Amino acid sequence: MPTPEGGWTLYVAIADVSYYVRPGMALDTEAYKRGNSVYFPGRVIPMLPEALSNNLCSLNPAVDRLVMVCQMSILPSGELTQFEFSEAVIHSHARLTYTQVHAMMEKNDQRMCERFQTVVPHLTNLYALFQVLQAARKERGAIDFDLPETRIVFGKDRKIEQIVPYERFESHKVIEECMLCANICAAKYLAKHKQFALYRVHEGPSEEKLNDLRRFLTEMGLAMPGNRDPVPGDYAHILRVIQDRPDAHMIQTILLRSMSQAVYSPENKGHFGLAYEAYAHFTSPIRRYPDLLVHRAIKQVLAKKTMPMDERLSGSGEHCSMTERRADDATNEVKDWLKCEFMLDKVGQEFDGVISGVTSFGVFVELKDIYVEGLVHVSSLPDDYYQFDPIKHVLSGDCPDNCFRLGGTVRVVVARVDLDQRKIDFALAGVKLTRGEVRHKKQDRHFDKKNNRAAGKKKKGSRLAAAKKKSDGTGPAKKKRQRRRK
Repeated sequence: MPTPEGGWTLYVAIADVSYYVRPGMALDTEAYKRGNSVYFPGRVIPMLPEALSNNLCSLNPAVDRLVMVCQMSILPSGELTQFEFSEAVIHSHARLTYTQVHAMMEKNDQRMCERFQTVVPHLTNLYALFQVLQAARKERGAIDFDLPETRIVFGKDRKIEQIVPYERFESHKVIEECMLCANICAAKYLAKHKQFALYRVHEGPSEEKLNDLRRFLTEMGLAMPGNRDPVPGDYAHILRVIQDRPDAHMIQTILLRSMSQAVYSPENKGHFGLAYEAYAHFTSPIRRYPDLLVHRAIKQVLAKKTMPMDERLSGSGEHCSMTERRADDATNEVKDWLKCEFMLDKVGQEFDGVISGVTSFGVFVELKDIYVEGLVHVSSLPDDYYQFDPIKHVLSGDCPDNCFRLGGTVRVVVARVDLDQRKIDFALAGVKLTRGEVRHKKQDRHFDKKNNRAAGKKKKGSRLAAAKKKSDGTGPAKKKRQRRRK
C-alpha cells in the first residue's frame, strides 16, 4: 500500500509450514530426504503430503491460515529500508491466477475487473510498486536472461499434443519481485541476528570460464572488463547491448553457461546473478526444505533464542543442493523421453532448426516451433576435415561452406529415435549417408569398445588415434573418404 511519503509498505505472507512440520517428526525426516518437490510434466511429486500442501498450508480464500509475514518499507526510489517478520493469521479474500491478473491489469478486461473489483485497487498499487522495483533492479545491475521456456501440452492417453512456449506475463514478474524482496530481507534478518541457516549462494564465474568468455566476446565484437573481476552489471550491460542483435539468443546462452551453479550453504557468499550481498529462500517452505529451515531460524529470533552452529547444517546445504540437481535431472530425463515418443512417427520428416550446441563429435539442433533437440553427428556432415573450436563454439571444415556455429540455422531430417536411450539423431537434409557411415556413427555415439578392439589393422589404429586427438579439440575430425574405403 502507498505511504504518505510517496513510498510503499509491502506485505508478503507465506504459509507457516514450520508450525506443522517440527524437527524430529516423521514428516520432517521425509521432507529432508526429498529436499524439494519435483515437477514433472503434468504431475508433481510433493515434498510434503497433500493434506498440508493443498489444504492446511494453502492460502485458500475465505478461510483462516497460519502464516509468516514479512512487512517491508520501500522508498519512492525502490530502496528497501526497514523490515520486520512476524507470525500471523491470514484471511484471504480472493485466489487469483497469473492469467486473471494479466487480463485485468495488462489487457484491461472489464468483465474480469468487475468480478474482482474489491482487489483491483490493490493490484493497481502493486503494479506501481513493481515498476519502481524493476527500475531499481536495473540500476543494481542484476542479470536478467530472456531465454524462452516451454511447456508440454498433453492430448489423449497422456501423449504429447504439442510443445509450446511458456507465456510469461508482467503478473509473473510482479510476484517474482515481491518474493525477491522478502528473500533478501530474510537473509539480512538472519545475518543481523547472527542466526545460523542456509543461504542461497551464487558465486561469480570461475577463472577458466571467465577467460573463455572473454575470448568468445572478443570474437563477437564485445568486451568484458579484463582488469578486474566481473560484477553482475558487466553481464547486464552486455545483455542490453545485444538485445537487438540477430545472434542475441546465442550470446545469452554462452553468458549463462559461463556462470556457476547456485547452491545452499550456511556461509553467506552473496548472490552474483541477482546482485545481492545476502540472499536466502524464504518464500516456498512447502516445496523447498531450505526455506523451512529459514522459517525455523526466524522463529528462533522472534522467540529471542539463538541456535548454536550445527555442524549438520553444512551437510544439509550439500544435501539440499544435491536433491535440487537430482530433481532437475529427473525432470529433464522424463521430458527427453516424452519428446522422443513425440518424434517416433516423424522419422524421415524434414524440419528447420537452430544449432543449440557444438561439440567435437557433432552439433545439437533444436527444431523450430517444435522445441525438440537432437544430434547431427560429425559423420552425418558433408565430407570434409572438421576442426572444433570450443571458444568460438564452431565446428568447421576446410570448405568454407561447411561451418557450423552455435545459433546457426540448418534444415535437418529426423534419422533415428532411440526411446530407450532418450536420444534423437538428425541428419542434414540433402546429405546422403552410406551404410559404412551409418555403422560408424552408431559406434561413435554409443562408444562400442568391442568393435574398436576387434579392429587390429594399423591403418584403423592410426585413425582412432587421430580421433582421440580430435576429441580434445586439438586435431581434425575423421575424414569420411577414408571411412568409406575401410
